[in-house]
Amino acid sequence: MKKILTGKITESKFPNKSVVCGEDFELKIKGGIKGQVVEITKAGHRKGKLINVIEPSPLETEHNCEHLEVCGGCTYQRFSYENEIEYKRELLNKLYRDEGFDFDIEMVPSPVYREYRNKMEYTFSDEYKDGPLALGLHMKNRFYEVVNTTDCNIVSRDFNTIRAFTRDYFDGLLKPYHKMRHTGNLRHLLIRKSSLGEILVNLVTTSEEFDYVPYFEELLKLELDGNIVGIIHTKNDALSDAIVPEVVEVYYGRDYLNEEVLGLKFKVSLYSFFQTNTKSAEVLYSMAKEMLGNIDDQILLDLYCGTGTITQIMGQGAKEALGIEIVEEAVEAAIENVKLNGLENIKFIADDVMNAVKGLEYIPDVIVLDPPREGINPKAIDDIIDFSPKKFLYISCNPVTHARDLKRFVERGYEIIAMKALDQFPKTSHVECIALIQRVKS
Repeated sequence: MKKILTGKITESKFPNKSVVCGEDFELKIKGGIKGQVVEITKAGHRKGKLINVIEPSPLETEHNCEHLEVCGGCTYQRFSYENEIEYKRELLNKLYRDEGFDFDIEMVPSPVYREYRNKMEYTFSDEYKDGPLALGLHMKNRFYEVVNTTDCNIVSRDFNTIRAFTRDYFDGLLKPYHKMRHTGNLRHLLIRKSSLGEILVNLVTTSEEFDYVPYFEELLKLELDGNIVGIIHTKNDALSDAIVPEVVEVYYGRDYLNEEVLGLKFKVSLYSFFQTNTKSAEVLYSMAKEMLGNIDDQILLDLYCGTGTITQIMGQGAKEALGIEIVEEAVEAAIENVKLNGLENIKFIADDVMNAVKGLEYIPDVIVLDPPREGINPKAIDDIIDFSPKKFLYISCNPVTHARDLKRFVERGYEIIAMKALDQFPKTSHVECIALIQRVKS
């Protein structure tokens, strides 16, 4: 049995790493908050594993969630929102300073920090081995166990109602899919809700035969604040834990939501990317437009454009705009969204950015970048910089890869002239960052 060590977290690094110091040791761990007294086990020469929090940090003054001790979904449920904003700002500034940037980053709060998520992916499992059915988020530092998130406060009441009904309906009726034995039927429950109140429910199971129609019919009888506009059944026999849409069947309604952002209309399909905090996304896009300034009559290139939200918001006044995105379903939705908004100056290409930028005959004045969490592909970044626009606007949901990539822009003759952060994901360790990058004049 491994020896349990007790120490205090003396330093935390974005997004979720800490240094624990004890009487005769200093170890790095995943998780933890500066000021906590914790129990850890040694997991290597300089590493440890967090076992238990004995004393909270002085910053942890509240108790906002009944699941905070076990659920791995949130990090800062014990923080007041003011403390959370300041703590994240300190972590971000340290991250970028360590990468050589002398930023004093403004952290803009989200306009909502409760009931803000418009999408959730719940996992089916057992509460414990061979125990009752669980449907919710993974437990902290656990691979199999799932928490029944009965009263999650970062989603609306409708999410909690649909989750609870689904869990109760299938408890004792079907088994969850077991990731090692590859047995059982139930895999995931995906829920999306737009700011207009439209709801999509997607049940993900194996392809093993079972009559799910009675469940779908009962879903439509639930008393909800919003309105279910689509019920989808996805069949997935892939070995990975991800939702793989091998077979997608629409039982009721449609497989997309209608959404509105800053006066523009969008159709958000079931699996396409869309910002998970709609109210905060409006702040994000407004910040981005303000930082970039007037681009009327300029040419815009939007890389990693998703369903074209940024392309349209930023490009509606541009001379022309082009968005590139690898997910074909997202590009199809983007093309529809452009038609909805009557924007004839905007086009899209369905392709991997790394491939698309090679030999692309396009001369942009401005390039907007909003890559996935892994950042810009190292094999693509120089090809992107080679377009040599006047400005780049780099939006990122992962400051770690953001800082890494910004260094390459500086090495290639650009300077960071503005940097802001937005708390797009309250109560979690994630933050959205925006950098305005400008070509240094000869």
